[in-house]
Amino acid sequence: MDRERVGRLVRELIIEIGEDPEREGLRDTPRRIADMYGEIFSGYTADPGLSVQFSEDSDTVVARDIRFYSMCEHHMLPFFGSVHIAYSPDGRVFGISKLARLVEKYSRRLQIQERLTKEVADELFSMGVRGVAVVADAEHLCMRMRGVRNGATVSSSAFRGTYEAAGERKEALALIRRRGPYQ
Repeated sequence: MDRERVGRLVRELIIEIGEDPEREGLRDTPRRIADMYGEIFSGYTADPGLSVQFSEDSDTVVARDIRFYSMCEHHMLPFFGSVHIAYSPDGRVFGISKLARLVEKYSRRLQIQERLTKEVADELFSMGVRGVAVVADAEHLCMRMRGVRNGATVSSSAFRGTYEAAGERKEALALIRRRGPYQ
């Protein structure tokens, strides 16, 4: 991303909405937004490093409440929430931080929640696991700040491999929704 160009474009936007980009509070805003966009949209170049695995097996591994922040591709307003991942390893497990990096890779882009959920499931499944269940719960500021101004939480899910079967899916969802002693 060319941050200088983004800064110039933001400056033009400030003028277009009727503000003075030289006003004290706005003088550094184009640079700040360019820097912020560099961070927010870093998912286009991120590598979650899923190739690092440990020789271990388990029936199901669940990582709950992986917080994420993303930008709606329709209105460029934030949506945010939690992703919950259940997967059935095939002789090797991933470090939990790898799962969080995978969520970050796809959330730090212009995005829609449904695609984010599918992309996380697809990439994890492509790494050779037997099954993947991904559930995302999010609040969308494009719904809260404009249009219907409704604060509904949106849930989306994606199931791959063994979790596509109804019984396995039900078990994975129960594990994802279960709350342990630390929640």
